[in-house]
Amino acid sequence: MTEAPRLEEPREPFLVALGDRVRRLRARRGMTRRGLAEGAGVSERHLANLEAGLGNPTVLILRQVAAALDCSIAELVGDATTANADWLLLRELLRDRGPAELEQARRALAELFGRPRPPGGQPLRIALIGLRGAGKSTLGRLLAEALKLPFVELARDIEQAAGCRPDEIHALYGATAYRRYERRVLDETIAHYPAAVIATPGGIVAEAATFDRLLAACFTVWLKAAPEEHMARVMAQGDFRPMAGNREAMGDLKLILAERTPFYAKADLTFDTSGRTVADSLAALKGRLTERVQAG
Repeated sequence: MTEAPRLEEPREPFLVALGDRVRRLRARRGMTRRGLAEGAGVSERHLANLEAGLGNPTVLILRQVAAALDCSIAELVGDATTANADWLLLRELLRDRGPAELEQARRALAELFGRPRPPGGQPLRIALIGLRGAGKSTLGRLLAEALKLPFVELARDIEQAAGCRPDEIHALYGATAYRRYERRVLDETIAHYPAAVIATPGGIVAEAATFDRLLAACFTVWLKAAPEEHMARVMAQGDFRPMAGNREAMGDLKLILAERTPFYAKADLTFDTSGRTVADSLAALKGRLTERVQAG
């Protein structure tokens, strides 16, 4: 008699959601599963199970305790938003707000605590953001020449500051150390250049404080392209990070783009380079910038 196939046990929705958040955070930082596993000191199989919603059920106990205390797990474990009463009150004010209201709140806080750019006139600093392969270095250099502004490539300055390549910084010191170099170099660039065209690393959006600083100090342009074009351009450059050794590179790239898109979309201007030559892109981008300045 043939044995009936066993039904797969339903996965706990909370663990599935937890695994999804881990996978999305990994994508936002542009990390492979292997890279995250090595950085966290866990096996790749364990991390794969976590992302699949098969994590340690101990976390469910924390959720039950938090529910009994009528608080979030973040408050139970402790993070920056549980540090004092004002943090908690701010969090409650923002709870359940829609995207438009959250955007309004962020802009109001940025204006209150940031360094808003003066209205009108040519943007003092133009920062290009987006994934590798969007044209930040190529277009940035040409745009700087056309506008007679200095050109700054943050990735190269980070490499000079650290004394090694970005991938070596990650391998030797970890992602946290790389983000510290990134913030330091950005602050130095802003302090040194009152006007410039700046090409930023694709993952600069992964650190909220650094990205806030960029948004406050620069006129930001998101150079976007179709995932296939990103991949083709990266391959043409001979640079496969962070997808080296990963047979699912295109899937990872699409996930990274999907997770970073809400952050890239905060830019002052979005410019699609898909299907354009470099010359066409440069002319069109200059035109868009001129329109924004005149509308200023």
